Amino acid sequence: MSGKTSTLRPHGGYRRLRSFQVTEIIYDGTVAFCDRFIDRRSRTHDQMVQAARSGRQNIAEGSRASATSSQTELRLVNVARASLDELLLDYEDFLRQRGLPAWSKDDPEAREVRAVGAGRDRTDQSDQTGQTDHRKDYARWLDNHDPAVVANALICLIHQANYLLDRQIQGLEQQFVEGGGYSERLAAARLEKRRQAISHPTDLSDPTDRSDKSKTLPAAPTCAACGKAMVLRTARKGANAGSQFWGCSGYPECKATLPV
Repeated sequence: MSGKTSTLRPHGGYRRLRSFQVTEIIYDGTVAFCDRFIDRRSRTHDQMVQAARSGRQNIAEGSRASATSSQTELRLVNVARASLDELLLDYEDFLRQRGLPAWSKDDPEAREVRAVGAGRDRTDQSDQTGQTDHRKDYARWLDNHDPAVVANALICLIHQANYLLDRQIQGLEQQFVEGGGYSERLAAARLEKRRQAISHPTDLSDPTDRSDKSKTLPAAPTCAACGKAMVLRTARKGANAGSQFWGCSGYPECKATLPV
């Protein structure tokens, strides 16, 4: 193996992300909620479970993709955000269609649910593996016999996850603009190489010219007739035999010339 330093960014640490931890609670809580309170034969049952799963899975997939592409990571995190918005509507519909109460932002229960999350945000999780069962912190609400309590608690958690994802997306957008991932840097390097080749060609001389090329050549002009780059040529016959001139690279279609 060579000693070359990897250009891949650190990636795959999604279990330590608070956004992933909260969406995992939402996923597990939604599976249990749907099994308890929604007919398993209902299409809504499957849609809610899939939306909750998408929220979690796309954060993980985005984290794994971050090594090679910031754009892919950003797209997947946005998909996670959209899935949670869909799930939020399903829970709001559940409460409204059954005439069940919805907690306001300042409801004491809503404030307590948010306080659990705020307490976890203040705890340094950097040295943990992310394998802790975070759902137990919310068992008081998620295991409640009242579907309204469970739905409202999950709505609070979705709002919390969306807040975390909005911050994550903002950071990823800035990261993408500043440098991107491995794929974006390769693409940028390739474009820069092409730009340099066009702006500063290394050899625009006539390939059939056997004259001394060690001397410094002037910058190649652009053909005034067709706009193509001109190349340095050497006259082979006539009164100017042996002398150099600029000839259009589009020859023989374009026969424009310029003196050197």
